[in-house]
Amino acid sequence: MKHIVNIGLILLISANVSGQQLTSSSFYDMQGSLHNPSMAGVNKHGMVGGSFRSMWSGVPGGPETQFLFGSFYLPNINSGLGAYLYNDVTGPTKRIGAQLAYAYQIQLKNEASFSLGIEARLQQFSFDQAKLQQALGSNDPVLGSTDTQFKADAGFGINYTAKKLQVGASVSQLVQSKLDFYSGSYNRTEEGKLYRHYYLHANYKWRTDANTEVIPNFLFIYLPNSPLEFQGGVRVEHKEQFFWGVGFRAHQSWMLSAGVHIKKKFTVGYSFDIFTTPLSTYDKGGNAHEVMLRYDFLK
Repeated sequence: MKHIVNIGLILLISANVSGQQLTSSSFYDMQGSLHNPSMAGVNKHGMVGGSFRSMWSGVPGGPETQFLFGSFYLPNINSGLGAYLYNDVTGPTKRIGAQLAYAYQIQLKNEASFSLGIEARLQQFSFDQAKLQQALGSNDPVLGSTDTQFKADAGFGINYTAKKLQVGASVSQLVQSKLDFYSGSYNRTEEGKLYRHYYLHANYKWRTDANTEVIPNFLFIYLPNSPLEFQGGVRVEHKEQFFWGVGFRAHQSWMLSAGVHIKKKFTVGYSFDIFTTPLSTYDKGGNAHEVMLRYDFLK
């Protein structure tokens, strides 16, 4: 349990945060405005869905994340609206968040478009003091008097979409709101805060024959004072009925995914992550499972 507690402290309490503060997904490119508000409505139709992700499946208290997401196209004003809700739990720590996104699309030649998007975020950060006190001791100076905080922030993104190519960039947590659970007199060199997340993503649709489409994709994530994060892979769509894919997260895991499209409206996807970190040696716990459901309408 102490391993989980320490990880939670790094994410929420430590003044020198490393790694992502915002959640991600193996199906990020199928979940609308998750990493880029300018992606709202970019596919010119509506969609809603949800996903469940469980990491470190063999470790008690391992991270679990639930998503609800949606994206809607407003053709009369060349705009898109997007939103998602998430609940993320890791041991004694918990994050609940919501995003609202608006994107304006500039139509270009050959059915291409350029989008600009803005987002508003609201997040609740909390931790279970009882679990922390049990693991660290009630007198540990890292334990503050506040166990819940609400933070608002904003973001911006751009995106270019053509028949085959899609590329975008965005930044989240522009305001960098202060996030500090400690209220004592213990000396620290820096206060905790929400750090800006910079994203660069792209995919390309390559039709190999009348029934098969190969879609390579990548995602870069950068945070100040943290290593550059990379996620990339290839998804193969067959007859618009089912798909399979393989991917890689640098210094973290390999990803295997598969799914089906039902009547071109319902999508069911599953992803299995095989972790390559030292955690994978503990009780076969270094794996992750993710299930996604999506419904497309007004196509």
